Amino acid sequence: MLSLLRARNIRRSLRSNIIHPLRHSIGAEPVQFVTVQKDVQLGVLDWGGTGRSIVLLAGLGGTAHSFNEFAPKLAKTYHVYGITRRGLGASSTPAPLPENYTANRLADDVLVVCATLNLNRPVLAGHSMAGEELSSIGSLLPEKVAGLIYLDAIGGYAYYDRSQGDFMLDLFDLQERLAKLGSRNPVANSGPSDIRPIVRELRESFCPNSKRIYKSGREIHKDSLRHPQSLA
Repeated sequence: MLSLLRARNIRRSLRSNIIHPLRHSIGAEPVQFVTVQKDVQLGVLDWGGTGRSIVLLAGLGGTAHSFNEFAPKLAKTYHVYGITRRGLGASSTPAPLPENYTANRLADDVLVVCATLNLNRPVLAGHSMAGEELSSIGSLLPEKVAGLIYLDAIGGYAYYDRSQGDFMLDLFDLQERLAKLGSRNPVANSGPSDIRPIVRELRESFCPNSKRIYKSGREIHKDSLRHPQSLA
């Protein structure tokens, strides 16, 4: 679900070099563009400073410029960078497909930027939705960072536990898997050649939790009837 929300918040931007400076209209800091994937470049701000590198990640809809006032204060003790994730600001906007905006994909973007700029085990500080990027890196590649700072970023998207689940994330995950299952076209010879792994994964991961997911959905529906303003 979150990956679709991110994908829909788009502005197209084309860049040609791996890294090149460009003056951004929102702030005075020069912006670098770092290639993280073919045809995908992210805008990066460097506020300077000395000491360990710290990378700031904005919440949903925000850009690196969200930290324009705060970052210079932090630069007194750290070398401060900010990254504008794909699909936002002046960064490139890949097609609005779920696989282009998953937490792991966005986390990989952050790591590519850090590697390109030769940041040795930086501290990552993320606000709100950026918590899922922090958790992805902390879970899969903790050796790449010196620390993670969660700034009001402790929603279910940041600490997802399949055994506990999250209704919207589980529902979106099911939708994505069913789409893969139905994408097989034997006439055009497109889609997955063997759907058995997808079926097996659905049986092992989704089916045991289907009652819990259904119950969560009913609770959300009942709550929306009691508080219709929550749907606004």
